[in-house]
Amino acid sequence: MKQAMIIILFVFLLTGCSFVSIQPPSEKTDTATENSSTATKKISADDHDAYYNSPQVTDDSTLQKPGQSATDEKGEATLKQMKQINKVYHFGDIEYTIKEMKLLHYRPDYSLIDYFHPLTEAEEFDFIKISVDIKNHSKEKLNFAPVALFETNTGEKMDWKQDMYLEHLNGEIEGSQIKRGSLGFIVNQANSKEIQWIKILTSDVYNAQQERLEEAEKIQLNF
Repeated sequence: MKQAMIIILFVFLLTGCSFVSIQPPSEKTDTATENSSTATKKISADDHDAYYNSPQVTDDSTLQKPGQSATDEKGEATLKQMKQINKVYHFGDIEYTIKEMKLLHYRPDYSLIDYFHPLTEAEEFDFIKISVDIKNHSKEKLNFAPVALFETNTGEKMDWKQDMYLEHLNGEIEGSQIKRGSLGFIVNQANSKEIQWIKILTSDVYNAQQERLEEAEKIQLNF
């Protein structure tokens, strides 16, 4: 009888030890899941910093060196030149940041050729892309265009209507709003003269009553 009791106690002790040893991994798994969830939230919170992915133009964000190409269902983009700008311009309550500019060669997918026909008859072409941020530091609605006119040293001149990205960066910007995106202008590289610089003329800044608050500025950007 005493021997049977010893065996029962021994089995009970083994069971208890097994139970204790199982619990910590379960707690670690919960902690890992919680940390994973937190990391996901952080990534999601940072998503607002990303530039808009255009439905008509191949994403070139991975292209950082001339000669690199990116291909997707929208076409193929090849980087020819790139310049980090990171300059901030102030127009009263408007803070205008030009992040970078790129000269790219683009071959759009056949399904998108009609989209570009109003801008060019070519089936593949070069274009200059400018990435910008616009912040309205006031509480009032303002009106501003980051690129009203665009020109290059090769003699080409265009206005904001020839922007191929159409990300609604021109026009009204609500109080405390941030607009972030890209503007693109198709350029003719058929001649022997290379593009060395571009000039952009911003618009004036107007309030909701169409009163001019700040004057336009001409900005030259060199490759």
